[in-house]
Amino acid sequence: MGAIHKLVNQTLEQGYLTQKVEAELRELLQTTKYSQDDFEAFIRLQNAAIDGLVKQESREQLKILSIAIA
Repeated sequence: MGAIHKLVNQTLEQGYLTQKVEAELRELLQTTKYSQDDFEAFIRLQNAAIDGLVKQESREQLKILSIAIA
């Protein structure tokens, strides 16, 4: 199991994607040669976020900012 897969599993178990993990995933995807398994795990995470099964810290921060500006 690769690093991406491990981060995805941890995030899915917690139901919460922190900005730190989001940055780690971005870095791994851009700078490492990852396996098909890692890629499929990342797609699962994206789908979970789209379906509302995983909350994203970055999205919550955007909501707070937009409320503060309004």
